[in-house]
Amino acid sequence: MKVYEALAEAFIAEGTTDVFGMMGDANMHWMNALANHGTALYEVRHEGAGLSMAHGFARASGRPGVVTTTSGPGVAQLATSMVVASRARIPLVAFCGETPLGDEHAVQYLDQRRFAAAIECEYLQVTKADSAREVVQRAFYLARTEKKPVMISAPFDVQLQEFDDVSPYIPSTELLRTAKLLPHPSLVEQACSIIEESKKVVIVAGRGARSADAGEEILALQRRTGALLATTLQAKNWLCADSDYHVGIAGLFGSRLAMELLQEADCVIAVGASLNHYTIESGYLFPEAKFIQLDTAPHLVMGNGRVADCYMQADAITALDALTRALERKSVQLEGFHTPDVRGRLTAPLLDPADYRSEPNLLDPREAIATIDAELPGNIGLVLGSGHQTDFGTMLFQRSRDITSNYGMFGAIGQAPLLTIGTVVAHGGKPTFVVEGDASFLMHLSEFETACRYDLPILVVVMNDEGLGAEYHKAKAKGLDPELAVISTPELGEVGKTLGGSGATVRTVAELRSALAEYVRAPGPTIIDVRITREILSVPYQRIQYGADV
Repeated sequence: MKVYEALAEAFIAEGTTDVFGMMGDANMHWMNALANHGTALYEVRHEGAGLSMAHGFARASGRPGVVTTTSGPGVAQLATSMVVASRARIPLVAFCGETPLGDEHAVQYLDQRRFAAAIECEYLQVTKADSAREVVQRAFYLARTEKKPVMISAPFDVQLQEFDDVSPYIPSTELLRTAKLLPHPSLVEQACSIIEESKKVVIVAGRGARSADAGEEILALQRRTGALLATTLQAKNWLCADSDYHVGIAGLFGSRLAMELLQEADCVIAVGASLNHYTIESGYLFPEAKFIQLDTAPHLVMGNGRVADCYMQADAITALDALTRALERKSVQLEGFHTPDVRGRLTAPLLDPADYRSEPNLLDPREAIATIDAELPGNIGLVLGSGHQTDFGTMLFQRSRDITSNYGMFGAIGQAPLLTIGTVVAHGGKPTFVVEGDASFLMHLSEFETACRYDLPILVVVMNDEGLGAEYHKAKAKGLDPELAVISTPELGEVGKTLGGSGATVRTVAELRSALAEYVRAPGPTIIDVRITREILSVPYQRIQYGADV
């Protein structure tokens, strides 16, 4: 057996079923070995795009995503996407071929160790045949336990050496038999005391709570405490169909009503949420509240620079159950926000359709989002991009569905369609749509062809204002020339057809409904180019750029 075969078998033993990347001299033997074992290989048009697909796969599956590149320039292409994955704390393993060990004069030589450090990635190198399996095990262990991307650098000459170890490979999952973190009884009592003294409780559920599937326990605590339920951006719309007192996102992307109600809180219970400065508006959103935080991390500092009044390191389900039972024993039952008045305010529409403002052949982006939300069934998942035009969807999508947001991950635009491809693969071909801006989508347009090649049912909704929307509005606010941010785009619906999929360019609500119905009827790789006016400023931009109280 060759080293590359041993490396491939170790990846398979770690649960690798799908690999994204591009073949080159330094990884082709490894990729062939994987293919011989039945691993699905997704050949992409750019290595960085492949990494983002692996990122999306990891977020959707809960397993480490895997990307591969050849040596030198192939590795260098990973830079932006690797930093995004690192900032998002994504478990990911990159198998990167390398020039022969020690040959610094090779055309494709790159100091991959220094490069990995610069792009915030853990680095491991296969320096000899008998360490190959150990390196793979360590890489997956670090990815799983520290929630980070890890680069395995495999010199081409080492890959071709003989591998003689016939002992069974022990996957990293065998090293992870850890018990659930149980809440300390004294901290449960401390949390109960804070809640007993409170009148208006808010529960903020984050990505950690959703990953732990702690929904039932959150709802039970909400009923006991009369709490409003809010989420972080990364858990948008989670449990909104299960609670009459769900206020939506807490923080910058929250509605005006959410801002008003959340400011009344005197107790905030965060579950799997770091309470960063976006979520709590650096402390201004909850000015009078005491904080109870439930998380598996050893400690966290909130976005206001403080630590919680009661910090409980524990498994979400166990901690929530213990807290609810303790409140039951003490006969604590709060009315809190659970009043007919609050419920009535929460059921009112976020936006009056009478406020929609369109131009000839251009839609109001808010009306476009409302139409998309109404026409696409809730079983079709959503990935949200970043930038001004996706702010409308981030705030206004209301239907309960699986949602992934790329907002705030290094501020890199163009990632969301790539995450969506990985998400579709992880979910076994389940239809998923992504909302992205035109400039963002065009950055990686070639990867729509990848989706077509593998017949992946991804719907790309392009909120097209023909320009760099964020820069257009920022320039306007700063007294600069906004027209410098205007960039014309082709009919992207036709581009989608040319690349092997389906597509439509729409300028009216009727055309949008028709295009969406066609996708629902026969899901496949599709681009819907939604032409929108750039005269509507999103609520977050009104707040940030003009200090508007909206």
